[in-house]
Amino acid sequence: MSQTRHVPVMLQRCLDLLAPALEVTSPRQPVVVDCTLGLGGHSEALLAAFPSARLIALDRDKEALRLSGQRLAPYGDRATLVHAVYDELPEVLARLGVPKVQGILFDLGVSSMQLDEADRGFAYAQDAPLDMRMDQTTGISAAEVLNTYPPGELVRILRAYGEEKQAKRIVSAIVREREKEPFSNSARLVELIRDSLPQAAKRTGGNPAKRTFQALRIEVNGELSVLERAIPAAVEALAVGGRIAVLSYHSLEDRLVKQVFAAGAANTAPPGLPVVPERYQPRLKLLTRGAELPTEEEVAENRRAAPARLRGAQRIREEER
Repeated sequence: MSQTRHVPVMLQRCLDLLAPALEVTSPRQPVVVDCTLGLGGHSEALLAAFPSARLIALDRDKEALRLSGQRLAPYGDRATLVHAVYDELPEVLARLGVPKVQGILFDLGVSSMQLDEADRGFAYAQDAPLDMRMDQTTGISAAEVLNTYPPGELVRILRAYGEEKQAKRIVSAIVREREKEPFSNSARLVELIRDSLPQAAKRTGGNPAKRTFQALRIEVNGELSVLERAIPAAVEALAVGGRIAVLSYHSLEDRLVKQVFAAGAANTAPPGLPVVPERYQPRLKLLTRGAELPTEEEVAENRRAAPARLRGAQRIREEER
């Protein structure tokens, strides 16, 4: 599989955000964590840009780890690759004996490799088994979700994770069809969604199956519940002066990141105190005004960058125990 097609999203901006924390002149080696290794594009750039840094990279996909391992091999023991989901960051750092880190990067969503490997079932543009598991060694597939979940639960998932207004209509078609024959491949699902939507709904927002596929992928991989645990844990792992950058690809992810960063950057003192004690002072400083978007040039070069939203924050004080 060629790695040339993999263009890391908003790469230079991510490096610029993390740079002040990783260009350290002290004798201690700065540690940067890539929580979503994928094909290793961001990781390789971090190792190249910050020659004194050590990289710890996580991925739940064993095939991604294998391919990235080849790509990052020239960096030797500066790169430690770990098979883990990103909410396991505290355990990974404890196991490696790393109490605090200077930089953390998240590039959420599906990696280019998962989209490009047809048999993974992530892409609605080609027929494939409905799998969608990022770690194919564990968990239930998208087909199992479609064939076994009660209708009400499927409606909830499509609405909550896909922001699909036609969820009820799509789910009643799914339930009707699965009774005739269980779902196994993506083409049948795409066709069913097309057939069940009113004309007006088909005219907006690209492929009509996009929202349903996103919802199924989030459910199969528990992405939002993992992210809810992972972002606060990552903030906790940052040393004072450390920086975190998060790339999100849909509003649900971005909202979660925004909430954690905003809470960390807020003063938590009760109203009316003449002087705010240290323990109520913000722990984070926001590094981006709202979410930053990719440039038009970048989107033209890499269409997968189009929905990206980047937020950054810096740890400015320790937690008071």
